[in-house]
Amino acid sequence: MPQQSSTDSNPQYASGPQRDERFFASIPVPARWFGLTGAIPFVALSIGGVFLSAAHQPLAYFTLVAYGAVILSFLGGVHWGRAIKAFDQGSVADNFLWVSLGVSVVPSLIGWLTLLVPMTIGLPVLAASFAAMLLIDLQTVKSGQFPTWYGNLRVILSVIVIASLLFAWL
Repeated sequence: MPQQSSTDSNPQYASGPQRDERFFASIPVPARWFGLTGAIPFVALSIGGVFLSAAHQPLAYFTLVAYGAVILSFLGGVHWGRAIKAFDQGSVADNFLWVSLGVSVVPSLIGWLTLLVPMTIGLPVLAASFAAMLLIDLQTVKSGQFPTWYGNLRVILSVIVIASLLFAWL
């Protein structure tokens, strides 16, 4: 009888349709629901902006950047909560707290700055910032500080958000 490899029984390494189903199904339903509905403004404003009159496009794109800044701040807040919980439990040193709280504050500052620059700069900066936060979140999942489903959710939502921001930018 052939020996089963460790990748055959581990859903993390599964491939094909079964892997895809587990990827999405691992996300708790409330997180899926709130996450996907939270992505609607990105899609609606980026596509809707194309069909609006020239007089209304700036408002649509400013609203898109403003919403992006708020959501980017939210992603930073997730790391603030993680950092203070870990520090309060005594499981991390001061230097970890500095880095983690820095990671949590920088997205808010970047989001705020995107509101102050032209949309041709703000939209790609937001897209790059969401990509950077995705990488940070995936590293945090990999280190075991966030559950795997959170990384799965972040991948799905980040693809939607980044594509929407870049579509509006182009």
